[in-house]
Amino acid sequence: MRKNPGWFFVTVLIVIVATFFLSLNLGVIRITPIEVMQVFLGQGTDQQALVLYEFRLPRMVLALLIGAGIAVSGAVLQGLSNNELADPGILGINAGAGLAIVLFIYFIGDSTATLSTLSTFIMPIFAFLGALVAAILIYVLAWKKGINAIRLILVGIGVNAGFGAGLIIFQLKMDPQDFMQATIWLSGSIWGTNWMQVLAILPWILLLIPFVTYRARFLNALQLGDSMSKGLGVSVERQRLIFLLISTSLAGASVAVGGGIAFLGLVAPHLARRLIGPKHQLLLPASALVGALLLLVADMLARNLLAPSEIPVGIVVSAIGAPYFLYLLMKSKS
Repeated sequence: MRKNPGWFFVTVLIVIVATFFLSLNLGVIRITPIEVMQVFLGQGTDQQALVLYEFRLPRMVLALLIGAGIAVSGAVLQGLSNNELADPGILGINAGAGLAIVLFIYFIGDSTATLSTLSTFIMPIFAFLGALVAAILIYVLAWKKGINAIRLILVGIGVNAGFGAGLIIFQLKMDPQDFMQATIWLSGSIWGTNWMQVLAILPWILLLIPFVTYRARFLNALQLGDSMSKGLGVSVERQRLIFLLISTSLAGASVAVGGGIAFLGLVAPHLARRLIGPKHQLLLPASALVGALLLLVADMLARNLLAPSEIPVGIVVSAIGAPYFLYLLMKSKS
């Protein structure tokens, strides 16, 4: 596939489309492929139209967008730090975004008020600010004559724990209903989504992923080291800041609507890199597709494994990603 990346993109797109239609059929209320087509042609029942248009479709579209956003965020972080273990969930960036959202809910209003149209679009901005604070804190604490891969991970885990403690403090001050909702959301959940949330994250994904892919040549140069990058005429600190802002923006927007989904930003870029190579012009869009596919599959499993009960999708992703992270950590020679 590395010799012909076109086949990779075509294959992944076909698998995504097939998984998407399979997921439309599955759930507590089963809808056959023929019935799905009838609904799309305006010939289905009102119940089937309600289930598809108001519950399954927005949730699945959101899974694709969040998966792409988190995966590209992870790929940028890995390229920026030259560290294959980097991930916005592991490093505490998701926790920073989550803390900002919990603070927004706690101080601005209760869970009902925060579901208003205005706050749905404001929350990604708060999440971005929280993610940015976490990213800057991690980078400053990890810097010691450069960035060491293991040092970055250890600092990130420490910052993650600190933000996690802050999350618990404010969660305990919430009323029991808000506490439970915040707990489920922070574990990674896209249950109860609607088209307004899709619209809230859509501009972030549609603008930032093409933009960072366009600037991928600078990310390639940064991996050569500061001296070599400067020799090639790259403004190292400026480019590093730009990529850090893009990564935290994608992670923050994704956390704002999907909660804390860890390990996806680690696994998706790794799989894409193995299949298509390290060149970021191809790696970033490939990571977006792989991340979208992984989260779509995880959401399908979360909805159906224990139906009619539902597992937070973040737990399904963690069940896959945590062993992979441990494998990479043991394999690391740094």
